[in-house]
Amino acid sequence: MTGILLKSACLVLLAVASTSVPAQRPADGFGPDDTVGAVNLIDGAKTRAAADLVTDGRVYALGVVTGRDTPAYPGRSFSIEIFGGPRAGSNAMTGHDDRLETHIGIGSQIDGLAHIGRGGVHYNGHRAEDIFAADGLRALGTEHIPPIATRGVMIDMAAHFGVERLAPLQPFGRADIEAAAEAQDVMIGTGDVVLFHTGWLTMATEDAEVFIGQQPGIDVEGARYLAELGVVAIGADSAALETLAFQNGELFPVHQMLLVDYGVYVLETINTHDLAADDVHEFMFVLGQPRYAGSVQAVINPVAIR
Repeated sequence: MTGILLKSACLVLLAVASTSVPAQRPADGFGPDDTVGAVNLIDGAKTRAAADLVTDGRVYALGVVTGRDTPAYPGRSFSIEIFGGPRAGSNAMTGHDDRLETHIGIGSQIDGLAHIGRGGVHYNGHRAEDIFAADGLRALGTEHIPPIATRGVMIDMAAHFGVERLAPLQPFGRADIEAAAEAQDVMIGTGDVVLFHTGWLTMATEDAEVFIGQQPGIDVEGARYLAELGVVAIGADSAALETLAFQNGELFPVHQMLLVDYGVYVLETINTHDLAADDVHEFMFVLGQPRYAGSVQAVINPVAIR
């Protein structure tokens, strides 16, 4: 009985620590001029509480290598060119330079708030005709996303279903998330980043076409549940986060809802393997994305620290 009481007390303390900011978004969002969305829910107290989660200083790289062989959606490509420089100066200085030509949505990435819209309308009422420019977005570019340092949680959906890897197109929703979180002693709070381990990343080296085309993932109900809890970003070890088993002719409804309605960022192709292997479900999450002016997405390598 004493053990049960102690565990209950710990869970209460965790819940307090994870809700150091308002329990939900303001009813009217974050104001008519807001352009960064749910990251408004992270304040200094939330970041400080996340830092307290660091116990042994182990750092996990959550990004995969982006290169020519990284699976990508049809039409996206990656190319890098390296230049050797001449010897120069009295010290015979030599070196290299490089030029990168790539679609940004390859490998581990964050989807900005202008990536997906609904009928030409994006987050907070920004209309496509007002923000689109061929040489860079006029608003909602990923360079405006502030650095994210907050509590991260990993929910192991593969373990929940008792498999190494979810089946192609397999969906999971609120009931599965709640059950997995409870079994893994995970409490989701306002300002958190939520990552799902599905095991799907192993498919990238087995069959790149299947990896892209038959992805399992979260459904709309599950995504709405997390957004209403006040999370700032949701990611998974797949290239879409959401299941590609679309219904009623819809395309990427989870992306659409999260980005347009809640300002919640989508993280894709996140390497959760080591977190799952070490049974790490709570950590400090840190991300400072490249600040390419006017970009829709950004290739990222966030880190988890425990």
